[in-house]
Amino acid sequence: MAKRGWESSRRRRDRLQIIAEILETARGGALKTPIMYKANLSFTQLNEYLSYLLETGLLENVTKDKETIYRATDKGLEYLQGYTKIRGLLQEERRSNIKKLPL
Repeated sequence: MAKRGWESSRRRRDRLQIIAEILETARGGALKTPIMYKANLSFTQLNEYLSYLLETGLLENVTKDKETIYRATDKGLEYLQGYTKIRGLLQEERRSNIKKLPL
């Protein structure tokens, strides 16, 4: 199936990648709006992900000066390490397979 023009340059992200982007942004603590923009999510999507991440203990929220700050927990940082490692292995495998293709 041929890709349409705008799809060829954009790769669809999966849930694991979106979670990693949120946790990376919230590594040292972040407000909702910067997380939403950096992870490129709508407000509704952001709220769904934040609820899930808080529920699973990958993220925590702290109220400071009447603002809610979201911060990756130790469990969230472990997720990021694992995700980064797996992504690196897959990229390495893809590069290896490209080198094996006949010219």
